[in-house]
Amino acid sequence: METRGLTYRYPRRGVVLDEVDFKLEKGDKVALTGPNGAGKTTLLHLLVGLKKAKAGEIHAFGAQRHEEKEFVEVRERAGFLFQDPDDQLFCPTVLEDVSFGPLNLGKSREEATRIATEALESVGMAGFEERITHQLSGGEKRMVTLAAVLAMEPDVLLLDEPSNALDTKARWRLINILQSLPQAMIIISHDDDFLEHLANRWVRLEGAELTEDRRLATPELAATAV
Repeated sequence: METRGLTYRYPRRGVVLDEVDFKLEKGDKVALTGPNGAGKTTLLHLLVGLKKAKAGEIHAFGAQRHEEKEFVEVRERAGFLFQDPDDQLFCPTVLEDVSFGPLNLGKSREEATRIATEALESVGMAGFEERITHQLSGGEKRMVTLAAVLAMEPDVLLLDEPSNALDTKARWRLINILQSLPQAMIIISHDDDFLEHLANRWVRLEGAELTEDRRLATPELAATAV
């Protein structure tokens, strides 16, 4: 995924992205940092076409994307974990929520159920299939949304504050899961310790400008995940 001269402004907030150039390469795990309201989530929304850029170019999976129809494939191949799980969960049960994506991609109900069950197991949520989604805790909802994203078998992961509402045990489980995944990622977080276990690149969005941060993940810290 790549942006060239990407610009976005809000009517009252003004410009939050000013001719931003960014490139996500295969294997990258990019920490996207910056103050509240800087436009980090806006950048992710633009990459998958949930918002429309005021200027500039977005390239994804080998093609330039501009019109809504061109972003349909992008949203199928880029798994987006929203900051608030309640924005992403809308089915009565956990299994229905996690299998919705595979069904939408044309999988049979049997295949979608198998994929969803495996995705839930991979994030430590086996046995939650028939639980009522809106009755789950915040941390449980977060892990279910991650399972729903992984069930789509995406090529890229866009993660907006993924460690929110997680207790210590669940946070380490999430770190281990993300470390093991092959997908390129952009991870928004204010938790530097969390990012240090995952990121091989850091970028900072502030004052509508995106700059490279020369910090690197610390291997000895990453090795402490349990």
